[in-house]
Amino acid sequence: MEFSIAEITGALGSYLWPFFRIAAMVMVAPIFSSNFVSARARLLLALAVSMVIIPGISTDMPVVDPLSATGLLIIAQQILIGACMGFILQLLFNAFIVAGQIIAMQMGLGFASMVDPQNGVMVPVISQLYLVMVTLIFVTIDGHLVLIQVMSESFSTMPVGPNGLTATDFRDVAAQASWMYAAGVIIALPAIGSLMMVNLAFGILSRAAPQISPFSIGFPMTIILGFVIIMVTLPLVGEHIVDMSDTMLQTARLLVTQDG
Repeated sequence: MEFSIAEITGALGSYLWPFFRIAAMVMVAPIFSSNFVSARARLLLALAVSMVIIPGISTDMPVVDPLSATGLLIIAQQILIGACMGFILQLLFNAFIVAGQIIAMQMGLGFASMVDPQNGVMVPVISQLYLVMVTLIFVTIDGHLVLIQVMSESFSTMPVGPNGLTATDFRDVAAQASWMYAAGVIIALPAIGSLMMVNLAFGILSRAAPQISPFSIGFPMTIILGFVIIMVTLPLVGEHIVDMSDTMLQTARLLVTQDG
């Protein structure tokens, strides 16, 4: 049995090109890219997802030598597509980290930090609380499975080839950073307003009764009331997670839709 170079290249490309896109998404997307997940586990996960998705791809793969200039360009495009899709979901999780940082600073707990297992950096404890909650709810609503579904659909809406994301697409992805900060402020807005009123009340109290030290009374009360406000607003944060997850998954879907 003999195989031509074209047949070998076609068979190799049918699995190689999609694998680069899927692997890049797994390496960047939240939960999958956590420091708790080793690089070997991510690679095995990318291989497993590729084995499931690739047989269902209906579009033809380009018959190109992977080591040629065109092949390297296709590989770079697939890595960029997968990384951008994962990065969009990272912005969703970072929005809640930003919200936690804002609330912690308003409460006076900005100094209380711990290591974020998702990114391996120090974040306030309040941010860690929101990060754990958004991770659990995201998995509960099958957000990770929807992301894999969007990845599978991307091979039909944006077929493998040397032409992929454009400069406009990259600008749109970068512009989502402003959405991240705006979403973080929206999530933290009830706590910002409430704690601002508390600080204003203590300011008036310190002027009316100078013998009352705001340092001995104001700081503990601000922290206690901050936890009360977090407890009251947590159900609303859960609704924000569901709505924002849908928004960012739709954004990832539109990114890999050439007509969009």
